Amino acid sequence: MKIWVSSLAKVYDTAARAQPSRAVSLLSPGDIFPQIDGVDDHHKIHMHDIRAPQEGHVTPGETHVAELIEFLKSWSPDNPLLIHCWAGISRSTATAFIAACLHNPDADEMAIATSLKAASPTAFPNTLIAAHADKILKRDGRMTAAVEEICADKERAERVSREMEGMPFHIPAHF
Repeated sequence: MKIWVSSLAKVYDTAARAQPSRAVSLLSPGDIFPQIDGVDDHHKIHMHDIRAPQEGHVTPGETHVAELIEFLKSWSPDNPLLIHCWAGISRSTATAFIAACLHNPDADEMAIATSLKAASPTAFPNTLIAAHADKILKRDGRMTAAVEEICADKERAERVSREMEGMPFHIPAHF
């Protein structure tokens, strides 16, 4: 099956196409979570899309990521999963990467990250979220290194930071 990634603006169209029964929404505090038809189990997280603490912002924390991983553990990769954030670029792509790593413990983290980057030129996974998952899943820095590698291109980072919204895409759930 597939792990689908979308922006908030395209979440309903993506859900109609993907037909997931489970979803993850990652939005900033104060944002309203969508009600997605057909989704029976919806994990919702309020956090800002930042990669380091900033005063007045909710930094993605280890507790956020631990709760996310617990939710993802009960998801079967034989069913579609929909993940979205505001733009479909950072929080959601980090979560897709985590879901794929979690359910493919013997897969190479760089192969999963490369698949993510190939599926979406605007994928720029939140490195802090990935680092928390790396620690929780005891991947010995491999998840962090893979995400940092695909986010290392400064020119690409500047282009992505100018993007208002990524296009919906999917990666395989099985690697």
